[in-house]
Amino acid sequence: MESPLPAPTTCLTPQPTPLPTAQPPPSQSPTFTFPSHFSFPPFFTLQPNLTTLSRQLALWSTLIQTYTASQHIFRLSLSDAPSSPLFHNPSIARRLDLLSIRRVFDYMTSAEGDRRAEWVLPGSVSSRKKVEASAIPNEQKNQVVVWWRRPEEWADAIYGWVDGTGQRGSVLTVYELRESEEVKGQEWVGMDEELFRRCLEVLVKREKAQVFGEVEGAGVKFF
Repeated sequence: MESPLPAPTTCLTPQPTPLPTAQPPPSQSPTFTFPSHFSFPPFFTLQPNLTTLSRQLALWSTLIQTYTASQHIFRLSLSDAPSSPLFHNPSIARRLDLLSIRRVFDYMTSAEGDRRAEWVLPGSVSSRKKVEASAIPNEQKNQVVVWWRRPEEWADAIYGWVDGTGQRGSVLTVYELRESEEVKGQEWVGMDEELFRRCLEVLVKREKAQVFGEVEGAGVKFF
């Protein structure tokens, strides 16, 4: 029998949740406050009713985005996920199982899930084309990128910093943009180079930047 989720008027109704602004690395992060439905046992069992399931998947997606944003996490490993505090509530002895976590990740990679995640496949994240989850063998679904900010939003943030610091027309290295003291406190600090280059590609396509070279010492000129 399907476990009933609360009625639409309760806290389990999906609501737009503003994501946190700049956060420190995980070792320095404040304790994350989980939503009240994280203590509702049926939340940890994907429901058979499609309407209920759709709402449930949306809630998991929102939780994953807010949690990874608060902890400054950009990738999640499927094999490690069941032991993560994100999918396990020991106070009610409930854990989202591996197959259900994969289903949630599949949802997040879909149009219905607003493309808030991508499965990481062999090859570069920045160069491969989007592949629907249904076309990816389950044995290749080992890690996802979580886009709690879209690449376009990251591009806006990077360009906003460049413009705000008066560095349009300058050439900066990828390292300087990711790790230097000048960018300390920016949300993208800690993002790995592969994902950072994915965001730079957005600016290149907008003709607002040009990237020289393939290694971290490569230069980026902003227009």
